[in-house]
Amino acid sequence: MSGAGAERKKTDKTLVVALSGGIGGAKLALGLSRVMPAADLVVVGNTGDDFEHLGLSISPDLDTLMYALAGLDDPQRGWGRRDETWTFMTALSKLGGETWFQLGDGDLATHAERTRRLRSGESLSAITTDFCARLGIAARILPMTDDTARTVLITTEGPLDFQDYFVRLKCEPKVLKIEYEGAEDADVHPAVLAALDDPALRAVVICPSNPFLSIDPILAVGTMREAIANCAAPVVRCRPSSAAVP
Repeated sequence: MSGAGAERKKTDKTLVVALSGGIGGAKLALGLSRVMPAADLVVVGNTGDDFEHLGLSISPDLDTLMYALAGLDDPQRGWGRRDETWTFMTALSKLGGETWFQLGDGDLATHAERTRRLRSGESLSAITTDFCARLGIAARILPMTDDTARTVLITTEGPLDFQDYFVRLKCEPKVLKIEYEGAEDADVHPAVLAALDDPALRAVVICPSNPFLSIDPILAVGTMREAIANCAAPVVRCRPSSAAVP
């Protein structure tokens, strides 16, 4: 045996790279981690939704992935932590602060610590890897890039960041165009490129996340699309099951 087959036998890995947004993608990522060696799963999380709010750096999709794979997610809301408390939001509301984006007390700790470490010079990927280790997550969760790449919706009310459009304005403005600002010039995380080039790679899975708002931002980063197109493994696209979908 030689080439990729020999390398796969040597490493004994069943490497899978999954591209994921938040809620839907996180469910599939959790399932994958349960049916294969979790340490061989690399989940590439969308960071186009990342934004700063109340002075905190918030990464909604990365956090949803972390909470889901750590068994900490709220199954009712689909986002945030289970058994969450809301003392901070209640106090903020009484002070007249912005409450359109809900931050639970436990979730707030994630954002506060991430913000502190980003401001001290650590990368988002390093912080995410450390959080995962502390939460007992065996799979590797990586941001699509450590650079700034943001999803911006051009609407009838002007350009809007994703969270402004989706949460604050409840998707009411008409969307004319979607732009992925900074994505083309951003660098794909080196570990993602290494995984896509690994002879042990068995599949690239596109999780059932919104194709325009969660998956396209990942594909728009630097050489991501090219690296996926050139990898030797099959690319599998998953979508939600629905009786209304043929």
